[in-house]
Amino acid sequence: MERTFLWFVEEIGELSEAIRKRDRESMEEEFADVLAWLASLANLLGVDLEEAAKKKYPGVCPYCGKKPCECEEKF
Repeated sequence: MERTFLWFVEEIGELSEAIRKRDRESMEEEFADVLAWLASLANLLGVDLEEAAKKKYPGVCPYCGKKPCECEEKF
């Protein structure tokens, strides 16, 4: 698990660099890498990413809690 976490963090650093440089092709590659390592880490720790996301973001606006969003200011 520790090594997978380190790979995940390294990919986040590479994504940060791609974003800083505004390198679209590299950003796409690094987003994919970050997602893959995040999924791998969650799997190793027994976390169901889909269920975790649904629980935290149940299809409503995270600010006003409504669907569709009724926030006066759009974020």
